[in-house]
Amino acid sequence: MSESEKYRVASLQEIPSDTGLEVTAGGRVIALFNVDGQVRAIDGICAHAGGPIAKGILNGQIITCPWHGWQYDVTNGTHCLTPAICQQPFEVTVEGEDVFVELSSIPGST
Repeated sequence: MSESEKYRVASLQEIPSDTGLEVTAGGRVIALFNVDGQVRAIDGICAHAGGPIAKGILNGQIITCPWHGWQYDVTNGTHCLTPAICQQPFEVTVEGEDVFVELSSIPGST
């Protein structure tokens, strides 16, 4: 059974509407997105070649990786052409102006 830990990763001011932000938490790179006022989070390292997903172009809820154009739905991490490829999504909570992500840890991992 895995446990979860909640990390404060940003303030709402750092993620203007329709933009992305790369952050780190718990040793992970996380891509945060503000889609019409709702903050979403997925694994920030592109499955294709390790590109920085948060630095791509966000069009609605679709992010395009800046390195090779792979596209993902930021609401669930699913690749737009191959649903079997998925960037891990993370639970996001907003408390006041603070943005938190919840990361699962696997017992025995470092």
